Amino acid sequence: MEHDTDYLIIGSGVAGLSLALKLARVGRVTLITKKGLTDTATTYAQGGIACALGEDDSPDLHIQDTLRAGDGLCHEDVVRLVVTQGPDRIRELESLGLTFTRSPAVSTHPDLGREGGHSRRRVLHVEDFTGQSLEKTLVSRASDTSAITIQEHHVAVDLITRCAVRSPRPSSYSERCLGAYVLDSRTGIIHTYLAKATILATGGAGKVYLYTSNPDVATGDGIAMAYRAGARVANLEFVQFHPTCLFHPMAKNFLISEALRGEGARLIDHEGRRFMEKYAPTEMELANRDVIARAIDTELKKSGKDCVYLDLSHRPGEFIRTRFPNIHETCLRFGYDITKGPIPVVPAAHYMCGGVVTDEYGETNIAGLFALGETACTGLHGANRLASNSLLEGLVMAHQVSERLTRDPAFLAPWTPPPVPPWDPGGAVDLDEAVIISFNWDVIRRLMWNYVGIVRSDKRLALARERIVPILDELQRHYWDYILTSDFVEVRNLALVAKLIIDCASGRAESRGGHFNVDHPCKDDWNWRRDTVLARGTPRP
Repeated sequence: MEHDTDYLIIGSGVAGLSLALKLARVGRVTLITKKGLTDTATTYAQGGIACALGEDDSPDLHIQDTLRAGDGLCHEDVVRLVVTQGPDRIRELESLGLTFTRSPAVSTHPDLGREGGHSRRRVLHVEDFTGQSLEKTLVSRASDTSAITIQEHHVAVDLITRCAVRSPRPSSYSERCLGAYVLDSRTGIIHTYLAKATILATGGAGKVYLYTSNPDVATGDGIAMAYRAGARVANLEFVQFHPTCLFHPMAKNFLISEALRGEGARLIDHEGRRFMEKYAPTEMELANRDVIARAIDTELKKSGKDCVYLDLSHRPGEFIRTRFPNIHETCLRFGYDITKGPIPVVPAAHYMCGGVVTDEYGETNIAGLFALGETACTGLHGANRLASNSLLEGLVMAHQVSERLTRDPAFLAPWTPPPVPPWDPGGAVDLDEAVIISFNWDVIRRLMWNYVGIVRSDKRLALARERIVPILDELQRHYWDYILTSDFVEVRNLALVAKLIIDCASGRAESRGGHFNVDHPCKDDWNWRRDTVLARGTPRP
């Protein structure tokens, strides 16, 4: 079945939803999401949105903190763009009905938290439910907007492209994106969705690792589809591992927000000793995430223990319960009272600092294809994302994409979809051995955790590539043999993103930000401001 629309948005997190609301003012928007509307990483975000609003703060200080965290690879023009737009995007959110937690001292001012890498308190939050509150606000508005058609349980399979005879952009664009083939996971039917502009807002790829703070939907779909279509990807070696996820067999790596450390939480070992002074004597627990994650990894390897501990119990119990109600209640369910003692924590894969390469308006090297949020590599995060800059980026880049699409005559003119063949399953049959999916899913995630995790080496990277290539080849062979399911689509994407991460990591012969290689422990001046870019057909580094 064929559907046409003006703007096709794939993903329903902060980036996709806020863009949908803006584009709905000028055209028809179809937003697809592979599970429910709120099954997104945005919903899981606890900390908040970084924005320089404090009296002792300034955009310049926020810019400098972002550049410092990015370890030499941030694109300063993009950093400045995102940071300086922050206050306007916050006001937009408030106009949509989102109410941030207010300061106990001045009720008219937002309460500003502090997180690792920030030199000032600048993180706006809604208690510790920020992402959930933000998602709820945007979903409510989008659901009430008649120009937005929402399709839940729709899984994008592949982008539809063709050679562009006339491109609205420079001649370097050789292809144009026309839309996507989309699987309705409830019926098994693959639909054809055509659009003037297709926007990837599918989030990250944390599920490529065995331990992750990400929701189950984070399988790198947008990155994989874009790469297969010919888009450039970059800096995928910079996987940010969040230092503190709850260590409990039933907790599924529940995130313990960095905001706890911003309020004075201390990291201690199994004997109750603080250890961050050995790794970051000045910043201590407020060092950047890559530093703390490696410190915890080192401590665990030295001690042979399964976890370290995070202790906020020296703060008043009422303050903890009020400031962190979600974390307090969740930890109680697992037998830990954060008002009375430390809780066990471990690092887990959290955020992709790289992704699909875009310009400052979210456009890729394929005409008509845009990417934003965690799917994209704008240059904002460099080698390591500064805490709470992710929601900010999603809001600002959604605005930038809307500016491009609503001001460019090529995207405002009436559009008649070209003829596109429907999805042809050929002689595919039902997959009768689901073990093909479950086995490869498990192998990929364990392989990446053990060989391409927090600390890497040349040997482990080479072994990882040797093992991922046959898996990818096997999945590709089965791809046309069996009728597609959402699980099959996801594991295929997961395998490709795993290979791209390995290839990017193999190409960076230094340690920087979220990428640490024991065979190249120092930074290389030659690599400064050098993004690791891959494109389809690019030889392996």
